[in-house]
Amino acid sequence: MLQLIALNVTGFLGIELVVNPLLLTHFTATSCAGRGVDATLAALVEGRGGLAPCDFGGAALNTYTGRVGGIEDAPVRADLAEFDCRNNRLAQLAMTQDGFDERVREAIARVGAERVGVFMGTSTAGILETELAYRRRDAHTGALPAHFNYANTHNPYSLAAYVRAYFGLRGPAVSVSSACSSGAKVFGSARRMLETGLIDVAVAGGVDTLCLTTLYGFNSLELLAPGPCKPFDVKRDGISIGEAAAFALLERNSTDADDGAIRLLGIGESSDAYHMSSPHPDGLGARIAMEQALASAGLDVRDIGYVNLHGTATPSNDAAESRALTSLFDRVPCSSTKGATGHTLGAAGALEAVIAALALRHQLIPAGTNTTEPDPALGLDYVLATREAPLRAVLSNSFGFGGTNCSLVFGRKGAASA
Repeated sequence: MLQLIALNVTGFLGIELVVNPLLLTHFTATSCAGRGVDATLAALVEGRGGLAPCDFGGAALNTYTGRVGGIEDAPVRADLAEFDCRNNRLAQLAMTQDGFDERVREAIARVGAERVGVFMGTSTAGILETELAYRRRDAHTGALPAHFNYANTHNPYSLAAYVRAYFGLRGPAVSVSSACSSGAKVFGSARRMLETGLIDVAVAGGVDTLCLTTLYGFNSLELLAPGPCKPFDVKRDGISIGEAAAFALLERNSTDADDGAIRLLGIGESSDAYHMSSPHPDGLGARIAMEQALASAGLDVRDIGYVNLHGTATPSNDAAESRALTSLFDRVPCSSTKGATGHTLGAAGALEAVIAALALRHQLIPAGTNTTEPDPALGLDYVLATREAPLRAVLSNSFGFGGTNCSLVFGRKGAASA
C-alpha cells in the first residue's frame, strides 16, 4: 500500500511516496576492478583498482582509464550479431558472471517473459560504432559502411533492446540516458512499474564503455586527471574515465525473505538544472535527492551507516557534494569507490548500487582507493581503509551533468522500512 506524506524540502512543500521495499534477489558487476562480485569485493577490501595509463583507440591523452580487458575478443551471441558493439559485448560479459543470466531465466520460467521488464542506464551506448563507421566512410561518396547499424548499436535504446532480446523477454523495456545518474535512475523506473503491477520482475542495470567521444569530450572540459583519480583528496585533480556493466534483479518484497536479503528501501530524484556541466555550488539538487531517498525509505539520517559518494574527484563536484552531505549528516562514514573503478558514467549508479549491496551483505565499509589525504576543508568522515561495520542501511549517490541527481537507499532486515 502506498502512503502519502508531506516533505518539506529546502523551503518547498513536496509530496513523496513511502513505498514497500523491493528485494534485490541477485546482482552482479564487472569493471576494471574485476569480473563479478567476488573480484569486485576483493579489490575494494584490498584497496586496489584497475586504473591504468590510457591506451584506448589511439587516444593521445595523458590520463588513466578503467578499461575492462577481453571485450575485443568476446562478440555478442551469434544469433544477436546485429547488436554487436563494445557496449553490448560488455553487457553480455557481465550478465554471464555470478550466474546472473541463469537467475533471470529462472524468473522468466516462474512469472513469464511478458512479466519481466528491462531498465537500462547508459550515457553513450555504442557510440564507438559510429566513430569507427566515420573512419571507414567511402572516400568518394562519404557514405558510411553498409554494415553500420545505428539502431542496434549507437542508439541509447540498443542496450535495453539487446538485453530484452538476449533473454527473449516480451515485457516493457526502457533505456535511461541522464548522464551520470542513468544507472541509478533505472531503479526508480523499475520500482514504479513494479508498484503499478505491470510487471513482477525487473532487470535493472547500467552499461557504459570507453569511446573517443567521451575521452576527448572530458578532456576539452579540462576534467581528466593525469594519474589515477583521487576523490576528495586535498590534491584531487580530475576524473579517470572507466567502463562497467552492473545488473540487479528486482522483485517485490517477501515476508519470508531471509534476514540477510538486500532491499531497495528508498529512491530520491531531483533536477536542479543549475548548469550544463557544473553542479550547484551548494549541492542543492544533491541534498533534495538524498532527503527524498530517506523519506521514501522511512528512514532518518541516523539510520544510514555508510554513504557511497558520487565522488568524481574534480574540485568543484567533490566540494558541492560535501556541502550537501554535511548539511544533512553529522560525520557519517563515506567514501567514493571511483578511485578503484574510474568514473563509469551511465553505469556508475548501477555499479555503485551493487557495491552498496556488497557493503551490506558483508558488513563492511569500502575504502576510498587512491585517496591518501582527505581534504580537511570538506569536513567528511572519509574512509581510507576498508573496515567492518554493523550496517543496517546505506545510501548511494549518483549525480549527472545538467543537475540530474539520484540517491538510492539499500538496507537489510531491521532497517525501518524492511
